[in-house]
Amino acid sequence: MSKIKLQLEFNDIEKYLKSSYYVDYDNANIKNLVQSEFKPSDNQIETIEKAYLFVRDEICHSWDIQSSNVTVTASQALAYKEGICYAKSNLLAAILRSLGIPAGFCYQRLSLFDTSNSPFCIHALNAVYIDKINKWIRLDARGNKEGINARFSLNEEHLAFCVREDMGEIDYPLIYAEPVKCTMEALENNIDALAIYLHNLPSSI
Repeated sequence: MSKIKLQLEFNDIEKYLKSSYYVDYDNANIKNLVQSEFKPSDNQIETIEKAYLFVRDEICHSWDIQSSNVTVTASQALAYKEGICYAKSNLLAAILRSLGIPAGFCYQRLSLFDTSNSPFCIHALNAVYIDKINKWIRLDARGNKEGINARFSLNEEHLAFCVREDMGEIDYPLIYAEPVKCTMEALENNIDALAIYLHNLPSSI
């Protein structure tokens, strides 16, 4: 369990609610999804968990399905039902924000492969504000597979990856209002998701 103390990039909560180019919840497909799957009367915590499980389980991680297709924005990830963690985190933020639930972006610096000389890469996940308990929690919708079992929890974090500080990995504490520039550039400047994953992920933020 991470003992990281999360910090907000902005104190203005509205920054974590707005639609933007990458978190484009004004897109018709995202609007239709939210209207058909989520109801205003839903319990907020149940709604957050439902949105998280949708992105985790219904939107495939490109590497896991060995797809070269690159998705960038939230609406693209939804339309193609796939993306790497950068695009999937855009979609989860978009769904939550469209429901009036503040959501932001968090990052980890991880070893790309489980070897001593592995290059580092930046991994994206989300933070969401739980009004009922007045607390921000991190959720990782990367997608589960053998060796990865991320889950929804209000207390103990169950993320896709545990940071190993002895290997130089880093848990960044800041909750960003928008995805950091280097992660979006990695998607926008490349045409093959598998090549991005292997060779073109940023190593720091």
